Amino acid sequence: MDRAAGSGRIVAVPVHEITDPDDDRIADYRALTDVELRTRWEPPHGLFIAEGELVLRRALRAGYPPRSFLVDAKRADQLADLDTGDAPVYAATPDVLQQATGFHVHRGVLASFHRRPLPDVAQVLTDARRVVILEDVNNHTNLGAIFRAVAALGVDAVLLSPSCADPLYRRSVRVSMGEVFAVPYARLAPWPEALAEVRAAGFTVLAMTPADDAVPIQRLTADQRERTALLFGAEGAGLTGAAMAASDVRTVIPMRRGVDSLNVAAATAVACWELTRADPL
Repeated sequence: MDRAAGSGRIVAVPVHEITDPDDDRIADYRALTDVELRTRWEPPHGLFIAEGELVLRRALRAGYPPRSFLVDAKRADQLADLDTGDAPVYAATPDVLQQATGFHVHRGVLASFHRRPLPDVAQVLTDARRVVILEDVNNHTNLGAIFRAVAALGVDAVLLSPSCADPLYRRSVRVSMGEVFAVPYARLAPWPEALAEVRAAGFTVLAMTPADDAVPIQRLTADQRERTALLFGAEGAGLTGAAMAASDVRTVIPMRRGVDSLNVAAATAVACWELTRADPL
């Protein structure tokens, strides 16, 4: 056992002190606030970053292999009970952490994990009864909130158009509170032609739209509710005409007081609740 750098406490895993923010050992964590850089760096290197102790513990429970851990030196003992395997644990002062990552790491704990190969669409659909499909949702906060709602409300999986954001980007993972690790997901391509694969698997594709002639979601028939794929578009733009044409039913969440739409994450939560509210808990 080693003494955590600067903490005076004994922890169960060796802790390596980092004093230089440009140390190559923590290259995985460099410039975490630069979305473009991280998009170019993380998927090609087969990694993602988890922020906060709760999130990284959920990643470990989900079976993602850790590459390394980076912690505030005063919090190194928070990992004392973890089986970190061969992944090194690095500790640094808050100032060094901020210089390396580009932001104040107020949760005090970061981890870099290896990605796993995504399942194909057929695998995801095999045991699913209800799924959410997203077209062009490229806001990481919305994406994380959608995964959290899907997990909480008992929907089985998420399918993403090729242009959707990365669910394992740090902000998405954080907003989802790690629930992105609990929800199976896959990329659906080519788009929107691959929606035919969802329909062929026995799903009714429900295109969510504020259109006046759409069916209120609470008035869907029992057959339309049985095996459903809720299709949502990007914030503001909504679904493309091609995606709408490839769906089975156009569906709306009725609004009051002249409000014409909800944030896509809020709309996902409402629609998922409506379709699962009668399910046994």
